[in-house]
Amino acid sequence: MKTYKIAAIPGDGIGGEVIAAGVEVLNALAAREGSFKFDFTHYDWGTDYYKKHGIMMPADGNDQIRHSDAIFFGAVGAPDVPDHITLWGLRLAICQGFDQYANVRPIRILPGIESPLRNATDKNLDWVIVRENSEGEYAGVGGRAHRGHPEEVATDVAMFTRTGVARIMRFAFALARSRPRKFLTVVTKSNAQRHAMVMWDEIALEVSKEFSDVKWDKMLVDAMTMRMVMRPETLDTIVATNLHADILSDLAAALGGSLGIAPTANLNPERKYPSMFEPIHGSAFDIVGKGIANPLGTFWTATMMLDHLGEKAGSARLMRAIERVTADKSLHTPDLGGKAKTVAVTKAVIEAVVGDNR
Repeated sequence: MKTYKIAAIPGDGIGGEVIAAGVEVLNALAAREGSFKFDFTHYDWGTDYYKKHGIMMPADGNDQIRHSDAIFFGAVGAPDVPDHITLWGLRLAICQGFDQYANVRPIRILPGIESPLRNATDKNLDWVIVRENSEGEYAGVGGRAHRGHPEEVATDVAMFTRTGVARIMRFAFALARSRPRKFLTVVTKSNAQRHAMVMWDEIALEVSKEFSDVKWDKMLVDAMTMRMVMRPETLDTIVATNLHADILSDLAAALGGSLGIAPTANLNPERKYPSMFEPIHGSAFDIVGKGIANPLGTFWTATMMLDHLGEKAGSARLMRAIERVTADKSLHTPDLGGKAKTVAVTKAVIEAVVGDNR
């Protein structure tokens, strides 16, 4: 029997609640499949760790989890710790340390969930957003000088390399090729950002010649927001920079019904390092301890982790269970307009997993 070593990092806020639910569901799924199991190692890194030690994770944190088969991550951020400390100290330290340069965020309308868009269905809103996850606007290049003086200056420099752009473009074209429509939209802002974004456009054209079977177009990021809302059926696979895709993927999740259901994979496609899987809803301190956090984003994220591990049948079984539960509106948590508790949703997904005879 195959054993997968998983580094579980609940992080902050509701991260602890949803990762606990995810571990429970994954163990139930493994028992149902019978061909693999999980060995979870839990790490208490996050803002509580920071308040005790002055850092978000140990200096050798990445070395501790380097040999894991995957990383299962909850959320990061707290109201009383600056966001740039929490993000750079934990999540980005892992993503950049393990060269997880492909951030993949699928979104579609699941059964029983209503989109705020009129007439939106799983037939016309079924996207995958590919976010360049290692450089760009979040490269960390910049600084501040003359602090506190009228002439104080602050810079954040977006860094783009031909290697970084080409590899994410190839990844996105290959992903588009694997989907039924074989269609990719490249998002930039090359009318205003005339250096890096023009390079994006040029590299997209170059790479497209390697994928003659994939149709593609390009959009300016501001026009893209309108297209996502007004013409969702014209989109399928989308690739954009670190910042642009960060924003667009939150809009996509909202159009899909709730941030609470949206998953993410931070991939090192070459598998030189472990990849990290996380829901995108954030730490949500306003609902911590109330037992109403939506665990479905974590469960959907778990299907992506299973796919990455090669457990396609287990991933499909878990996705069927998720869809069976979302179809029952009595099991909708408050973010979906219902009153269900995290525990009830988790129990229902486990029952659906165990009872699935396909």
